[in-house]
Amino acid sequence: MTLFKNVFLGIAVSTALATTAYAETRITYKSAKTTSSYYQMAVQIAQAMKAGSDGDIIVTVEESQGSVQNVMEATVRSGNYVFTTPPVLVMLAQKGKAMFKDKTNPKFNDIRALFPIPSLTMHFVMSEKSGVTDFAGMEGKTILLGKGSFGAKEGAKYLKLFGLEGKVNLSEVELSNAGPALKNGQIDGFVTAGSYPAPNVIEAAAGTGVKVISLTDEQIKTSKRTKLVIPAGTYAGQTENITTTSLPVVAYTTTAMDDDTAYALTKTYWDSKDGMGSAAKWWNGVSFDALSNIKGKIHPGAVKYYQEAGATLTADQM
Repeated sequence: MTLFKNVFLGIAVSTALATTAYAETRITYKSAKTTSSYYQMAVQIAQAMKAGSDGDIIVTVEESQGSVQNVMEATVRSGNYVFTTPPVLVMLAQKGKAMFKDKTNPKFNDIRALFPIPSLTMHFVMSEKSGVTDFAGMEGKTILLGKGSFGAKEGAKYLKLFGLEGKVNLSEVELSNAGPALKNGQIDGFVTAGSYPAPNVIEAAAGTGVKVISLTDEQIKTSKRTKLVIPAGTYAGQTENITTTSLPVVAYTTTAMDDDTAYALTKTYWDSKDGMGSAAKWWNGVSFDALSNIKGKIHPGAVKYYQEAGATLTADQM
């Protein structure tokens, strides 16, 4: 009987150890379209989580058709669902406004922030040949806005806000061809939004020579967007800081995620950020300062990490 009991206990202990050794935390990370820089970021985060946790955190990246879809799915997803969206959309969802009108759901109030990722940054890119150095100088020039994207909509809004609506020639060239079109003189400039340094701006700056226009503080205030400074030297030939606007983007989850998982995700993200920045410079623009862009509650597990790290949080975030 004693022998049987010892064998049984041995099997039980071995099974428990094996379960512990192979325990994994699995995360679903809802990102963006596969062609976007934000999907590339999601893949980098997934790789960083696996490496930084020694394989304990496994992130599966899912393609998304946009931030609104990501927020809507927070009402039906369970467990470890992580998604990216601008904070303003979470606020609109919780208030049942704009695109979330008639789609109210109490589960929107369960959304909690984890960490900021690179912001959508507005770039007003003009060729050196155009001679344009400020927004007013775009009058009479041929500008490419693109179609359907955040950058295109935001660019059109700024033209209207700053008195240039109907005073610039809008090109029908696809945004993907902005670099060649700028080089051959088909356009004088283009508008694009993405995390900086933006690949299409890098290409244009290296191949043609460009001036990325800074906005004044008054223009930034009028836009009702967040001020962002692109440091000098980010693009070829850029000798001064560029002051522009941005739309902050944050990784969120819900209260369905336990505190330990939220803590581990947040800590591993920040511990891995410098390494990710070596591979893709857009991570270098993210710091604890970006926590101020988070409106609403941060997950308690993430709050624990930020308090340990000495980050500044507001009472409304905790």
